[in-house]
Formats: sequence, structure tokens, C-alpha cells
Amino acid sequence: MLSTLFTNDVRQTLDQFRRSVDQMFDNFYGQALPSGSTASGERTWAFSPVVESGWNDHFLNLRAILPGVAEKDVRVTVQNNQLVIEGERKVPEGFNRNAFAQLAYGKFYTALTLPTGLDVDRVSCRLWNGILEIQVPMTEASKPKQIQIQTGAEPKALHA
Repeated sequence: MLSTLFTNDVRQTLDQFRRSVDQMFDNFYGQALPSGSTASGERTWAFSPVVESGWNDHFLNLRAILPGVAEKDVRVTVQNNQLVIEGERKVPEGFNRNAFAQLAYGKFYTALTLPTGLDVDRVSCRLWNGILEIQVPMTEASKPKQIQIQTGAEPKALHA
């Protein structure tokens, strides 16, 4: 009995470790998700690209990691404060569809809700080396403004 409990504990620990490693790879490469089957019964796969974001004083900058995706296979749209990145990563010519693959192939779709204060009419995109860069300019009203600090020997009431 003690042997069975020990074996079960080891299995649970190893299973938890495997799930952690799978999650790490999913986060790095984009999560592979089964998306259905074709008419011939062949399983199709989709993935969700990894997207990172950052701000500067003039833009919201986004980067989607899309290895092996051609420009013609990606579409970026903005509607109702949603930025949508969609497309397809196709199996390279000469690869057997049923062969071992570490990258997920198929259609992908990611929708991001944009914060207010952005000029969505002037979004720019560039795809290079498998990285889709998106810049969304801030409106003038939402850009940071320097506020002058008053100095003096004696404090003055701000609202007298």
C-alpha cells in the first residue's frame, strides 16, 4: 500500500511538472489549440500568437510573434475599439502534414480591447522576421503634458 501511495505521489508530481513545461512552451511559442477537423477527417490546429505591448509618450506599441507567417496571410483591423489580428500559418511546402511538428499550423485570431485616447485612424503595421509591429498613435489630448512646478519662499494656497 505504501508503495502505491508513493507511486501515485511521484506520478502526480511528474504530471504537474509536465503541465508546467507545456505551459512554458505554450507561452513562448503561442498556444496550440485544436480547432476542428477537415472534411477528410484530418485534424486542423490553430494557435494564439504571443502579443506584447508597451507605451511611450506618443504611441501604444504592440508586437505579435508570428514565425513562418507571410504578410499576405495576416490581416489587422480596428473596429469598435477592438484591434484584431487574424490570419493563417501554413504548413511549408514539402512538409508532410502528419509529420512531427513543434509549431502549430492553421488559422489564428486575437482581439485586443484598445484603451481610450488612441487615434485608431492612423494605425501602422510592419511585419519583419516573423514579428508584426503595430503602432497606435495617442491623440493630442491624451499625451502627457509637463506641469510647471511653482517655487517660492512661502507656500501659497493653490485654491484661494
